[in-house]
Amino acid sequence: MRILIADCSVDYEGRLSAHLPEATRLIMVKADGCVAIHADGGAYKPLNWMNAPNTLIEEEGRWIVTNPKGEQLTITLHEVHSETRHELGQDPGLEKDGVEAQLQKLLAERVDVLEEGLTLVRREYPTTIGPVDLLCRSSDGGAVAVEIKRKGGIDGVEQLTRYLDFLRRDTRFESVRGMFVALDITPQARALASDRDIEWQEVDYDELRGIESDHLKLF
Repeated sequence: MRILIADCSVDYEGRLSAHLPEATRLIMVKADGCVAIHADGGAYKPLNWMNAPNTLIEEEGRWIVTNPKGEQLTITLHEVHSETRHELGQDPGLEKDGVEAQLQKLLAERVDVLEEGLTLVRREYPTTIGPVDLLCRSSDGGAVAVEIKRKGGIDGVEQLTRYLDFLRRDTRFESVRGMFVALDITPQARALASDRDIEWQEVDYDELRGIESDHLKLF
């Protein structure tokens, strides 16, 4: 982890253009290459960021971050107040609660409920930044990374996006697509998943356990 406190301005060019005027901000560069710019507020969400994989070029007073899509983040450093580096090591990740762990187990046993012809390759498939809940293979032979949550929010979509970035670098897979699965998925998470070409699907916990669901149905 590399952390800077600096007076900086930021310009983004990609699907749209955005500009952050000069101010004192926190700049983080994570071990996987993700670059994020934070203000002193706004909870966990950065003002701007560039997910890995990307290329970071450091020039005198300026960083240029570019991803494979051609999107570019330019950070102009007016004054650096502090800079530090620290190796955080391998993170074990969040432990799933009972429902989430059971949901993963149930879906591993019946992945075909997510998609006809889907077969399980492995649970907790390892990547450099953590394990994907389920790695599956579709009927056409492509790999499908499935991330499972009890409550599906934007953070879960971001997590799956990072896994997909790493899996797509693996030459053993000809193609990899993502599937975000939860008991309930927020509208914001649905929109973000769709924007990133990630499939999303809500499942019924009781039905997976073989218990008649009390959800109202038309038929």
